[in-house]
Amino acid sequence: MAKENRPLLMLTNDDGVQALGLNSLIDAVRPLGEVIVVAPDRPRSGMSGAITVGNPIRAALVKKEVGLTVYSCTGTPVDCVKLAINEVLPAKPDLLVSGINHGGNQALSLHYSGTIGAAFEGCVFDVPSIGVSCCDYEPGMDFSEACRIVRALADQVLIKGLPHGVYLNLNIPNITQVKGIAVGRQTAGKWTREFIREEKDGEVQFRLTGYYQASGPTYPDNDVALINAGYAALVPCKVDVTDYAFMEELKMNYEIFFSSRRGIGRSSRIKPDEVVNVERP
Repeated sequence: MAKENRPLLMLTNDDGVQALGLNSLIDAVRPLGEVIVVAPDRPRSGMSGAITVGNPIRAALVKKEVGLTVYSCTGTPVDCVKLAINEVLPAKPDLLVSGINHGGNQALSLHYSGTIGAAFEGCVFDVPSIGVSCCDYEPGMDFSEACRIVRALADQVLIKGLPHGVYLNLNIPNITQVKGIAVGRQTAGKWTREFIREEKDGEVQFRLTGYYQASGPTYPDNDVALINAGYAALVPCKVDVTDYAFMEELKMNYEIFFSSRRGIGRSSRIKPDEVVNVERP
């Protein structure tokens, strides 16, 4: 907990420290506790879990008020989380909120998102973490309804916490009155027609665009359907992406590739909380 037993909240995003969504979020959650922001110094959309390797990163103080401290960071959203928890924050935060992103991160988009990458990283540090996005790209849009929703969720997570290894992906429709928060699942599908071909100065270049094509089976509680129905879609996500259901089948049907199991015994198992040295790539 922060000083005076107030919860310590860390905020970040991938649109940059000056983004309207982040600053709207700051105003929304300040009553919930001590707020420290560590956010990229410029837009870093589409960074997913990217980290800065080989070059130093820096943090600069932007603002300091009672109950609020804001830093800008030259790194990615995940860099911001790592730097904050390791070097900047006075204690482990009670909650991490990443957003509010300008544009949705529903369905497959969560895998590309720097907003969700930051929430994932918070979860790695065992901090209850939420990635928040507003499903609209309209410049200067009103985040007030999104703020109402995320504040209500943040308040509940502060009280009840989240399971180990689980973080939340919240996508909010940009409408006057959201019907409520509905828990759902990630919509299956893929992006199609992803590039526009252009010519500039005699050279061919490609600009990223695309249309999301959902694939079956279609469930009524998938996040796209919930958003279209006027709800804020809340999807619980896991850091551990192992397909446990397929593990035994993989061992049985692909055994030719795993005929030697020497060294995979009781003595080689890693104990809980054991520090294992692994070099960075």
